Formats: sequence, structure tokens, C-alpha cells
Amino acid sequence: MFDAVPAWPALGSFAGGAGAVWLAWAIRERRGRPGVDWFLGVFAAQATWCFSYAAGLLVADPALRVLLETATWLGIVWTGVTFLGFALEYTGRSDVVRSRLFATIAGFGLLSTALLVTNPVHGAFWTDFARDPVFGVETVSYALGPWGYLVVAAETVLVASAVFLLVDTLLSYGPLYRRESAAVALSPIPPGFALVAWALALGPVPQLQLAPIMFVPHVLLDAYAFDRAEMFDRNPTTSRAAERTALDDLADPIVALALDRRVVRLNPAAETLLGVDAATARDRPLAEFLDLPVQIGDDAPDDPDATTADAADGAGDGTADEEAGPGGSRETVEIDSATGAGRRTYAVSVSRLTDPNGTHVGYTVVLSDITERERRRQQLEVLNRILRHNLRNDAGLVHGYGEILRDRLDDPDLVDMADAIERRAGALAALGEKAGTVDRLLAETDPEPTDVRDFVEAVVADARERDGDATVELDLGDAAADWTTRVRPDALRAVVENTVENAIDHHDGEGTEREDGGPWVRASLRRDGGDAAAETGGRRDGARFVLTVEDDGPGIPDHEVEAVESGRETALEHGSGLGLWVVAWGAAAIGADVTYEGREPRGTRVTVSIPIVDE
Repeated sequence: MFDAVPAWPALGSFAGGAGAVWLAWAIRERRGRPGVDWFLGVFAAQATWCFSYAAGLLVADPALRVLLETATWLGIVWTGVTFLGFALEYTGRSDVVRSRLFATIAGFGLLSTALLVTNPVHGAFWTDFARDPVFGVETVSYALGPWGYLVVAAETVLVASAVFLLVDTLLSYGPLYRRESAAVALSPIPPGFALVAWALALGPVPQLQLAPIMFVPHVLLDAYAFDRAEMFDRNPTTSRAAERTALDDLADPIVALALDRRVVRLNPAAETLLGVDAATARDRPLAEFLDLPVQIGDDAPDDPDATTADAADGAGDGTADEEAGPGGSRETVEIDSATGAGRRTYAVSVSRLTDPNGTHVGYTVVLSDITERERRRQQLEVLNRILRHNLRNDAGLVHGYGEILRDRLDDPDLVDMADAIERRAGALAALGEKAGTVDRLLAETDPEPTDVRDFVEAVVADARERDGDATVELDLGDAAADWTTRVRPDALRAVVENTVENAIDHHDGEGTEREDGGPWVRASLRRDGGDAAAETGGRRDGARFVLTVEDDGPGIPDHEVEAVESGRETALEHGSGLGLWVVAWGAAAIGADVTYEGREPRGTRVTVSIPIVDE
């Protein structure tokens, strides 16, 4: 059967070498990318191995046959070294390639090369070299020396280590690099087993080395990785670099902890904040450097020094699952900065750190400097409190005096002035109430199921009661339909109330819908688009409740709308009140869109599009 193809072992070996040359040619343009240069070295070693062995099978001259066998061993020696170099650099461990450990491995290759060239002197690789033809080719037999066995063992260990790195990448990064890593990890197995079997003289024809022939399936697997899987167009180096960047380059201090709450790693920002270097802090309890407000993790021991806060994104070599803090609140801690910046306030967040299999392996603690944010929050609270208190008291006083003056004055001009005082005092009081609404919007309350139809109906009823002279029409959708969405009720009420009230409060009494020109407003509600069956994360795709509020007033000045839409309040774009801002901030809190447009023959049409969220 074997004689049907003359010299088939040589042909198979030539095919393995040709495949290596072809793959090297195919990836030559990607030189400089992680792992490519090393892989070119792998192919050079493989081609040397395969071509030398194939040529040797066709040569009977003893001296030339020994020379070709030496070249074959040269390929064996360097295939393992270069393949490990490729695996290290491809998987983002190029620092190891530059380490003393890898230098030792390369030194082993150089020493083996020197011993191989001088083998006739010492016989470290082989002795008793003799012709032993089989299948019509010039195979040879010899007694493998101690260094020959060592090279085969080292080759096996180096290739196995490289395969381990590739498999680890496959498991760590999931489907992202799965196909290429799997293909390249499997490719060394056929020639590797064949080499070990030949070295141990296993099989019916021990003098024939099948490893060069087994490079044919090896080449096919590598070709798949290069072509279909686009191996060098995306590689794990990117992911590993991103991980290091996420931890080391972030401005926020980050501490990685083991399950026993001892420090595993600090990023540079944490070193600066805590005033300790990572090497000193490693394997010591975090409590020695940082007194956190509460205990880390639900499974933590009763240790008052082991502390934590609420959840946040993790960092490091694993993944971080969010873990809620006590009552869902954000904990803070004050730290005297080691940089001399004084006492700073940090928001503390802790995440469970898990490995690729989802096993809980530790925690990440993130400290976010919120000193300036807390200072601004306190300033806003004080200003808001003073503004509301003074406006309420002073506006009430002025309003009362205005009423008294109006009732006691006979001069029409003075009565008009008293009316103006009373109106402006009422406007100031309303401004104070809107400031209170802003304060509530900043509180960030939780969303809950809310019936939008009932909200609109209640707001219109309140507006009719408050402004009896105004005409407020209402057009609601079918009461039997589901008008519920999950939003913050306070934010929704702020949007609906201010949209209706603004239309009434800023009316100039020269409307077109009523014969007397008095205030006229119409509010309508409808459901727009969306399929209740098509949902994403609790939000019905495209489904929205649309509230439209129309009036026949003087219209909103363009510069006021532009100021709100641009998010800027400047000297040139100065809104006359907080109403439009309250609508904008409330809409942002519930994910709604607000548009303003003119209405013919006069007036404004405000459209509020509210997303329907079930959970």
C-alpha cells in the first residue's frame, strides 16, 4: 500500500515545509503586529526541519546525510523557542519575552545549536549513526544521546506552555479570540506527538520520523486561523492592554483585594492617595491604610476593620459584578491626602471580582474624589434654602401690602401700581415654589409605576381651580387603556404642571380662541407607536405617551427656548423664569423629549414625548 506513492515520506515532508513557507509569505505584510515576527520565526524553523528531513530521505551520501540530519535537529531546537515567543507576545505578555527567564530559554537554544554542530566530537545528540532504509527512502537509525532527549523534552514543554497560554486566552476572553486561539493551540499536537513517538522509538517503523509529515494538518489549522478567523487583525494584546489601562491609567484610586480583604494590587492613583507603594501594601489588610465606613461583602466576617460601600464597576484581570451597598446608598469617606491637598471626600464603591468561570475571587474598591461636587451640592442647598425662605416671606409681605394699598387708594394710577406690586409679588412667590421643585428634582428619587392619564387630568383640574378665568380644555385617550409607565412621579408632575402653568401664567390677554381674548389652553394625550410585545430591558421599543399643550398666548421668545435647548444661561440668553428649565430638567429625569413650536395664528405648541417603561 505504501509503495503506491514512491518516496511518500519525502513528499509529505516537503509538503509540510512548503506549507510553512506559504504561511510565512501570507503573513509577511503584517510584520510588526504582536506575535507576527515570532510566528515567522516558527515557520522558518519548521521549514528548516521539514525540508532538511525530506532532502535527507533522498540522499545516500553519508557525510551529506549527517549534515541534513543536523539541519533537521536545528529546526527541532528552534521551533519550540520561537513558538513560545509567539504565544507570549500574541497573548499580551511581551514583557516576559524581554525577561531573564526567556533569555535563559533562548540561551538553551543557542547552547543546543553549538552542541549540535559539534556532535561528532562528543556525541551528545546521537551516536552509532547508520543507514536504515524503509519505504524506498534513506532513513537512518542512531542511538539518541542525553542532550537529544533533553531537547525533545524541552521542545515538548515549550510547546505545551505556548498551548496553555493560547487556551488560557480562549477561556479568558470568550468568543472574541476563540477560533484563532483554538486553531493555533491545536496545530502543534500532530507533529508534537509524532516527534515524541519517534524519540521513544515507538511504532512499527521507529527509524521513520513522521513529525515533518504531520506539519501538513498543522499548516491547515494555522491557515484557518490566519484567513477565516483574521488572527492578526485582532488579538488578545488589545484586551490585556485595555485591562492594564483600566486599572493603572485611571485617575480614580483602585484597590484589588483578595477574599480575605488583603491588598493584592494598587493602581498608581491609590498609591498616591494612601501614601504607600504597591509592593509594601501587598498582602496586608486594607484596614491598615484605609478606614472604610462599612463591611466589605455579604460573606465578610464580623471584622469591624473590614469595610465596604455600594456597588461600582470593577477593574483588573477578572470581571466585576455589581454588589449593592447598605440600603442602596452611596458611602463616603474623608481622607487626608498624602499629596498635601488637604482633607478630601471620596465616594467608595466595592465590586465583587470574578474569574472567567464566574467564581468569586476577590473585590475591587474604587475611590472617586467628590470633594468639589459635595462642596457645590452644599452651596446649592444653602442658596436654595435661603432663596426659597426669603422669597416666600418677603413676597408674602409685599403681596399683602399690595392688596392693602389697592383697597385704600382712590387714584386709578396708584391702584394700577398696587396691582403691579401684587402681581410681581405673586410671581416671586411662584419663583420660590419652582426653586423648591428644582430641589426635589435633584434628589434623584426612584421611579415607580405611574398613570400618566391620571396625572394630566389632576394637573388640569388644579390649573382650572387656581386660575378660574382661564379656559383649560382637556382631550384624554381611552380611560380603559393602559396609561402606566415607570417613571419618577415628582419629575413627571414637574413637567406636566409647568407646561400647563407656563401657558396660563404668561398669557397676555390678547388671545384668539376666546372672544374676550382671555387665557386659553388645550392639553391632549395620546399613545404613539411601539409594539407592547417588543421590549428591550423593560422599555417598549418605540412606544411613547405624547402630551401636547397648546395656547394662544404671545409665544415663547426664541432666545429663551434656545437657552434651554443649548443648556446655557448667559447674559445674552437670559430666561425670564425657571419654568422652561424645570420642564427641561424634569424631562431629562424621565427620559422624555420636549419640543417647542409656534402655533397659528398665535401661541405655542409644546410636545412632551414620554417613553413607556414597564420595569
